[in-house]
Amino acid sequence: MTIATDLDAPSAFAAIALAAVSWDGVLTPAGSRALRHSLDYRQPFAEYGSERMVKLMDQLLSRLQKIGAQHLMVEAAAVLSPEQRSTAYAVAAEIMRSDGHLQADERNILDNLATVLELDAALADQILSVMNLLHADISR
Repeated sequence: MTIATDLDAPSAFAAIALAAVSWDGVLTPAGSRALRHSLDYRQPFAEYGSERMVKLMDQLLSRLQKIGAQHLMVEAAAVLSPEQRSTAYAVAAEIMRSDGHLQADERNILDNLATVLELDAALADQILSVMNLLHADISR
């Protein structure tokens, strides 16, 4: 497989988040909101205007439709530094965990993403533990 050279680090980071939120081929309204929220406050996306964000998402969605979530993750991972990879994994995990407990398929996607991003298993487990704390049911 050829690694795309047209992704810069911010685009690759957003691609990881997009692939995570649409891993099953569906980009739901809730997923779109979670994705947007995850990027809105983060640099450099906070400085992007609406038009630039729409253009970026359109480009990434087009690429996602052509090659699929798995290949998009691989292409994006090749562009990111180790620190960016860790943060991208945390954002993907947060997006996937935000709508409830991780389903088996979601856990498989995150396990695969950790491998693609070459993350240490202990770090990936720590990130998922933090997401469980962050999204814990506080009504009990």
